[in-house]
Amino acid sequence: MQRFIILLFIFILSCSSQDHDATESASETFREPQISFNPKQYVCYKSDQKITIDGKMNESIWQHAIWTDDFVDIEGDLKPAPRFRTRVKMLWDDQYFYIFAEMEEPDVWATLKKRDSIIFYDNDFEVFIDPDGDTHRYYELEINAFSTEWDLFLDKPYRDNNKAVFFWDIGGMKSAVHVNGTINRPGDTDNGWNLEIALPWVVLKECADKDAPPKSGDQWRVNFSRVEWQVDVKNRKYQKKINPATGRSFPEDNWVWSPQGLIDMHYPEMWGFVQFSEKIAGTGIDEFEYHQEEDLKWALRQIYYRQRNHYNRSGKYTDDIGDLGLDEMKHDGFQWPPTIQRTTSLFEAIIKSNDGSQQWHIAQDGRVWKK
Repeated sequence: MQRFIILLFIFILSCSSQDHDATESASETFREPQISFNPKQYVCYKSDQKITIDGKMNESIWQHAIWTDDFVDIEGDLKPAPRFRTRVKMLWDDQYFYIFAEMEEPDVWATLKKRDSIIFYDNDFEVFIDPDGDTHRYYELEINAFSTEWDLFLDKPYRDNNKAVFFWDIGGMKSAVHVNGTINRPGDTDNGWNLEIALPWVVLKECADKDAPPKSGDQWRVNFSRVEWQVDVKNRKYQKKINPATGRSFPEDNWVWSPQGLIDMHYPEMWGFVQFSEKIAGTGIDEFEYHQEEDLKWALRQIYYRQRNHYNRSGKYTDDIGDLGLDEMKHDGFQWPPTIQRTTSLFEAIIKSNDGSQQWHIAQDGRVWKK
């Protein structure tokens, strides 16, 4: 009984944060990303060296790994650029997927030391991984400057009435923080903090509809988020800055690698593409290959967004693409209009490629799959 109460309490709190809140009532407009579909891309090369997880990136192989673009606001160009720089490197070998995050921060602070605390109440770094890119069955990891971890598994996004497994652990994960300065010491100026993570393939493959470790050319959907709170110093302690207009703390900033187009990390269709290469980092270059099937999946996503809004307005789904305002949508790579089957509470939309070799589906719960 006590475990159930704790789980319920964590669920309620997790849904209260802006970047985790994706619930919709029947009377509300279903939220859509307000930017075009253009996820970031990264080629992740292999390591032939043993990597010690210490937050310092001392191994020479890290020097050959490439940095991501600097992080941007979660809403992309709709909001100003972040105040502090954040960027990431990635590597992999036959045992682990490695992530190194570098975060500029003049005042490094943290409060939470108990594992599976709600880490985004502190400044934190977050990892999101959807191995097969269907927007369901994905992983989330949050870590603060104390290296306190919160890892969880989600069977689907919050918007789709998910069931998050909060007490699930990434068994065998390694992580370490290195602070370039001091932690929880107001009055001095820090350079920032670095985070190094090793995620074991033996765990990540549980929800991968493909090989793990990956094959060369395989692509996984991945994103990273940094939560940053505005703080004041009172009685030599950091406290979240209060907005005098509301009497509450200012909302946290959410800075990400691949922008979401709305304040919600749980739109996995907007996450970046990580393409794995068998080449050892520094020995050659592989070009990222964009797969045209992603255009089919994005067209299905437009149907999903509009169907959810249609249901909110009318209490039912539709099989008429005109009702969704998408009858004029066209693309060289697939047949239009799609086939839509529906009942009052269910729908399934199907799009075929022009040559009929691919057939992609989406249902009312947002999952996409190919037949």
